[in-house]
Amino acid sequence: MAWQALISQAGARIAGHVRRTPVAGLDLGGREVALKLEQMQHTGSFKARGAFNTLLQAEVPEAGIVAASGGNHGAAVAYAAAALGHRARIYVPEIAGPAKITLIRAQGADLTVVPGAYAEAAERAAEWQAATGAMQVHPYDAEATVAGQGTVMAEWEEQGLSADTVLIAVGGGGLIAGALGWLEGRRKVVAVEPETSCALHAALRAGGPVDVEVSGVAANALGARRIGEICHGLAQAQGIESVLVPDAAITDAQALLWRDMRQLVEPAGATALAALLCGAYVPEPGERVAVLVCGGNIAPDPLA
Repeated sequence: MAWQALISQAGARIAGHVRRTPVAGLDLGGREVALKLEQMQHTGSFKARGAFNTLLQAEVPEAGIVAASGGNHGAAVAYAAAALGHRARIYVPEIAGPAKITLIRAQGADLTVVPGAYAEAAERAAEWQAATGAMQVHPYDAEATVAGQGTVMAEWEEQGLSADTVLIAVGGGGLIAGALGWLEGRRKVVAVEPETSCALHAALRAGGPVDVEVSGVAANALGARRIGEICHGLAQAQGIESVLVPDAAITDAQALLWRDMRQLVEPAGATALAALLCGAYVPEPGERVAVLVCGGNIAPDPLA
């Protein structure tokens, strides 16, 4: 089935379970940039969309649900599982940080913090799935996840998006894959990754997914060691542009969103905007540009 149909079905399926997040405009040196404020979604990121889409069409076993996560996916799966009456076990790496760990615990999931990075958490989740028969919810490289994330772009277009170009931060690739699946080339999509966590950029250069080293301020959300096959396939087929940004530009973008709009976002949520601030992406004169702000679980939690 075509991605647009899958995403339309996902939108109907998750309606009433997720928020219709607001849009806003940001003046950036005289250029109006459209923003989609998806950090205002349940549990602070777009991930709730994919989690609900997955669980609402699945027969969840008695062993419940298991997920590995850098933080945001785990919180979303825990939230969706609780809302639908399922048990959830979540594995996160230490780099998830205290704010995201506290958020997951608040959803009532059985949480295990694993030494290392996301890859180590994924190994533990796979072991639990094999031992118990629990259902695993993949954070980015599964059809139901990608279709759920694609509802962000479908919703944004319903809200009147008029941009020529959309900038989207990339970790494992579920969010941008959903956008590419929905848009089917109707708008230019630019993938933005930190210089030190760039699985998609590396895959596009290598001709296929490869392992990368992961570090930097956004590693707990954008720190996938290898890009998802679905994302790579869509990105390669559509020939999208891929740019990298330094950590300093990401933190500058965080500061700008707070200073000018009073929006607190985590580094991953500011990464796409960072590309405009540092010149990693320079729009043409008259090009209408939009930025997807994808996460708001800032660490440390300013109100903790």
